[in-house]
Amino acid sequence: MSPDSAAPSGSTPIYKRVLLKLSGEALMGEQQFGVDPAVATRIARDVGAIQSLGVETAIVIGGGNIFRGLAASARGMDRATADYMGMLATVINALALQDALEQQNVVTRVVTAIEMRAVAEPFIRRRAIRHLEKGRVVIFAAGTGNPYFTTDTAAALRAMEIKAEVILKGTKVDGIYTADPMLDPHATKYTSISYLQVLERQLKVMDATAISLCMDNKLPIVVFNLRQAGNVTRVILGDPIGTTVSHELVGG
Repeated sequence: MSPDSAAPSGSTPIYKRVLLKLSGEALMGEQQFGVDPAVATRIARDVGAIQSLGVETAIVIGGGNIFRGLAASARGMDRATADYMGMLATVINALALQDALEQQNVVTRVVTAIEMRAVAEPFIRRRAIRHLEKGRVVIFAAGTGNPYFTTDTAAALRAMEIKAEVILKGTKVDGIYTADPMLDPHATKYTSISYLQVLERQLKVMDATAISLCMDNKLPIVVFNLRQAGNVTRVILGDPIGTTVSHELVGG
């Protein structure tokens, strides 16, 4: 395990069970498509660091680095067909991340919503929870198994099914802003914000279905910069980084 992703000795995690949501693009690095093994290794080291603290970790991963169903649908492909292709792309990503994790000596199981027993386990809620209890990382692939639902919604659904305490949404920016900070130099960051404010202001955190599911079940979301090594550990230890989405109303 690399020194930059290791947690300080004597630190206590504020969460026992978490779900980490990764976009497919998170695995690309500086490439235009596909999986950058170096990026997968860095993410695996970060996940290994929180596993070593005793945190039970599940992961939901997208497939946008390989195939994006919504974009294909916009170009004329049948939406359900395009979405199923996108689900298969998430399985490729899940297997790549599993390999990276196991090279860091982190025992990992890939669990899919679409059965493909030759490469992964089918999703069975109690079995997935048992894997977590035994200290294995569980990667949920193939979204919800249904077209018309995003992997954001899959993350919210799986987090509630396994009784995760929080969704950690890894992005390329360090939280939620009033506007896209890449385009607007005057955009300001929220340290905390409510689900309703995210919906009303149409902030691009997760899609509306996922936010509504989290709101109904009071499941907090922490949005943070995944690209900085060690940030997953910092969130787990309660460091004030990123933006927290919860049921409490805030100003700003």
